[in-house]
Amino acid sequence: MNNNRIILIFFLLSFFLTNCSFDNKTGLWKGLEDERRRALELERLQNRELVKIYSSEAKTLEEIKATKSIKLSSPKTNSKWLMPDLNEQNFKGNLFLSGIDNIFLKKNIGKDKFKISKVMVSPIITENAIILSDDVGTIYNISKNGKINWKKNIYKKLYKKIYKNLSFISYNGIIYVSDNIGFVYAIRSDNGEIVWIKNFEIPFKSKIKIYDKKIFLINQDNRILCLETADGTKIWDIRSISSFIKTQNFLPVSISKDGFLVTLVSSGDLVKSNINNGKIYWSLNAIASSFAHDTDFFNSSNIVLVEDEVIFLASGSIYSFNFSNGYLNWKQDVESNNTPIIDGQYIFLVSNDGFFVCLERKNGNIIWSTNILKILKEKKRETKISGFVMGSGKIYATTLNGFLITSSATSGDVESYKKIGDTITAPPIISEGSLYLLTENSKIYGFN
Repeated sequence: MNNNRIILIFFLLSFFLTNCSFDNKTGLWKGLEDERRRALELERLQNRELVKIYSSEAKTLEEIKATKSIKLSSPKTNSKWLMPDLNEQNFKGNLFLSGIDNIFLKKNIGKDKFKISKVMVSPIITENAIILSDDVGTIYNISKNGKINWKKNIYKKLYKKIYKNLSFISYNGIIYVSDNIGFVYAIRSDNGEIVWIKNFEIPFKSKIKIYDKKIFLINQDNRILCLETADGTKIWDIRSISSFIKTQNFLPVSISKDGFLVTLVSSGDLVKSNINNGKIYWSLNAIASSFAHDTDFFNSSNIVLVEDEVIFLASGSIYSFNFSNGYLNWKQDVESNNTPIIDGQYIFLVSNDGFFVCLERKNGNIIWSTNILKILKEKKRETKISGFVMGSGKIYATTLNGFLITSSATSGDVESYKKIGDTITAPPIISEGSLYLLTENSKIYGFN
């Protein structure tokens, strides 16, 4: 009897192993194999040597003295910073900042494992916490004095060698996250509990936006996706032309106050669509007048929506388009990836090579231009501006080599600088009168 039972068990075990082997017939392990294959490919792409194939001639600015006085609006106090670039329209304006003389927060949070050039997102500020991430993909919820409330990392062991570039947003008590692997997930803001996880298998290349319980993202194949906040289910998508070389920066996503989506993909296509069904109202190639080679090295700022204008920088120029019909209002040559700040009838931006520029919003004419890097020692000027914000009539710009430079937003004059020391790749943010910086090695600073 015992021998018959052993034979039966042996037969059943052999049958199971034969029919559920690591081939692709049953599909039992196919998903795991595919996931491992995708992880290895992402690791290979991140570790490859980047070769510069072509670059059009860089546009250079010159200093231009102010010929008219600039009057700014009164600074507005924002108690939270819940998403990338503050709100759905990426409109920041003149925010209240009490000053930067006092450092009330300086703490290392998380890991700095990958020594590669990174494009990081800024922290977000909720009612009682700061949310940030490190390069291994851990999300941290910390108090205003730096105490870690909770941390969460969803990634399996097979992704440990891949640098994680996260974008996140706080919406109705939930933190929604997208990454450069293809995951979108939701975690509770109060305790870090996972609500749901979806793997779309293609890296996301935009910052995440949410409007009316819908998530909006762009993946590296230039596909615009709309997902349910409840569980990540896809509602609709828009396919656009894919470019040969993928952008290293975040692609722009903006949503108007009345619920229209405006996106820009790496092929240069600017699209206005309906958030409910993906219906396209108009679509045009924003950089059609540039050299065709420029699309291989596509870089852009985020899109700012203000009144009936669509304003952004891409491929060496700043553009203003009509929001209603997509017609070009004007174009001005300025090289920058930094999202412009608009206050009244003026546009403020800082170019990649350190020129603080003020333009007239109605026609794009330059009012003044100041080289803010000249305040640094000569050997420290070989750097780039990684972001800027306007606080109480002053511009606070960060550099890749670790400086915070203060300039007047009414005259463009450079006033002072602080040496932070660490590489800064995330733009500064302002909340409740305080300025926050996140460095590449996951050190967070708070100034007031």
